[in-house]
Amino acid sequence: MTTQNRVTIESLDQEGRGIAHADGKVIFIEGALTGEVVSYASYRKKPAFEMAQMTQLHQAASIRVQPQCEHFGVCGGCSMQHMDSRVQVAVKQRILEEGLARIGKVKPQTILPAIYGQSWGYRERARISVKYVIKKNKMLVGFHEKRSSFVADMQNCQILAPKIAGLLAPLATLFAGLSVRDKLPQVEVAVGERVDALVLRIMAPLSAQDEVALRAFADQHEVQFWLQTKGPETVVPFYPLDAPALSYSLPEFNVTMPFAPGEFTQVNSALNRVMVSRALRLLNPQAGERIADFFCGLGNFTLPIARSGAEVLGVEGSDALVKRAEQNAAYNDLSANTRYQSMNLFEMTEAGLPELGKFDKWLIDPPRDGAMALVQAITPETAPALIVYVSCNPATLARDAAELVQRGYALKSAGVMNMFPQTSHVESIAVFERIADEPV
Repeated sequence: MTTQNRVTIESLDQEGRGIAHADGKVIFIEGALTGEVVSYASYRKKPAFEMAQMTQLHQAASIRVQPQCEHFGVCGGCSMQHMDSRVQVAVKQRILEEGLARIGKVKPQTILPAIYGQSWGYRERARISVKYVIKKNKMLVGFHEKRSSFVADMQNCQILAPKIAGLLAPLATLFAGLSVRDKLPQVEVAVGERVDALVLRIMAPLSAQDEVALRAFADQHEVQFWLQTKGPETVVPFYPLDAPALSYSLPEFNVTMPFAPGEFTQVNSALNRVMVSRALRLLNPQAGERIADFFCGLGNFTLPIARSGAEVLGVEGSDALVKRAEQNAAYNDLSANTRYQSMNLFEMTEAGLPELGKFDKWLIDPPRDGAMALVQAITPETAPALIVYVSCNPATLARDAAELVQRGYALKSAGVMNMFPQTSHVESIAVFERIADEPV
């Protein structure tokens, strides 16, 4: 990489990189903020743009703060720690609004107030890499380095739940003493309200000494170890076997959600509670209504909706998740007005949608790919009066918003939820209302 001349940063992109122009190209510069004067070194060059790293800061912006994590800049887990946390949310709100305008050609009638949570120590789910480096005779436990397959040498992590962050160094010591130290590529973390689970991906059997060491560690640090030998279906508890089940709760709705370590839950349980509360206020479910919860997962929104007395159908593509969601409905005594169905929503058609029935309202919470096939399947006969759309990708939300507007909906409101502070990840929520007498 060759250091270039000074440039002034004009704005930020969706990944939090500074945008500047030089020699007729757009330059995306990691570590630079709007209004700053920096020098940079390019690591990727294309005819129209370059990707670069800031090498020197000549003039700092007022929004710049000292990163709290000692590994910032090396670890690839965060990209916004050098930016004031309040400004991070403002940047994400701008990204959402610009995406809706540029991609979807739509503008919300109302901007919802941003939802904030704690800025540090919030992450309760993580997949952490493990690597024994023979040349250094050292075990590394951490996230990957930025733009690299190498594992960062981490002693702590400021965004992980504090207890888990404090285990990085002890885990490195533990793993270094195992016979499978070079056959243990990752540990997956799942924090519950009554137990913290660590899933070890092992590619060789544990020795008797390994098992003794793991049991002693679990007792000392009050965690539960699980083992995974192949795919997700091979995840099994190891020790202690009498540990409480993993679960999180939604107290406002008197809902408790048991889950297994490999099952999807939000990484930020505190903000998840606020998100569900906002979604339910916007959806305003009423007793007697029929409501569909698409991409329902374990029932994170389904069960709070059911608690209102509405009749709810949760639809999910995974048979295993549907089974777990049914168990959670029974666990919370909500089976009477809750049912689930397994269906590939990425292949939804106008002919297939009516088979689910007619619904007054929808809640959609898709993965990053969005819900294009589902919204394209809407006809006058199946169109709900109201759609609450929870999104983890502003680009696909904007794309789907354009489709919904074409089908007779107005974008009533939208706003961001800072589910992942210190990162560029944008979580948002939008409300679409069907316009009376408007053809779909």
